[in-house]
Amino acid sequence: MPHDTPNPPPVILVVDDSKISRNIACGLIRNRRPEARLIEAGDGAEAIAQARVHGPALVVMDVNMPGLTGIEAAAQILGERPDTRIVLLTANVQAATQAKAQALGIGLFRKPIKGEVIDQILRLLGAAQSAEAAAEVAA
Repeated sequence: MPHDTPNPPPVILVVDDSKISRNIACGLIRNRRPEARLIEAGDGAEAIAQARVHGPALVVMDVNMPGLTGIEAAAQILGERPDTRIVLLTANVQAATQAKAQALGIGLFRKPIKGEVIDQILRLLGAAQSAEAAAEVAA
């Protein structure tokens, strides 16, 4: 018997050492997904800690940050929570970064953060939710 419980709002973790970049990303996400619960982190270590606490459905993370890079933080988050969707943002797309992101199975998008980029990223969230809903129906 199907249940009519609404899906909880998605938790989205936005990680960037630039507060301005986080504000832009959060604003664009809020405009498109006002129901989303947004969590912010300023570096890779904080991203890992926030992911442990909040279990985000989606992580939008800068590549170049002091301390742990976005790639390193993504690898650790995926090691602990392999079902997390992670996308990386960078102004400087290098072949080595692309290869590392590809090896982790995560998307890489070019900065600056614009509406079209956020739209592409949020489609990943929609795909994840559709898969979860299908799994619930099958259960």
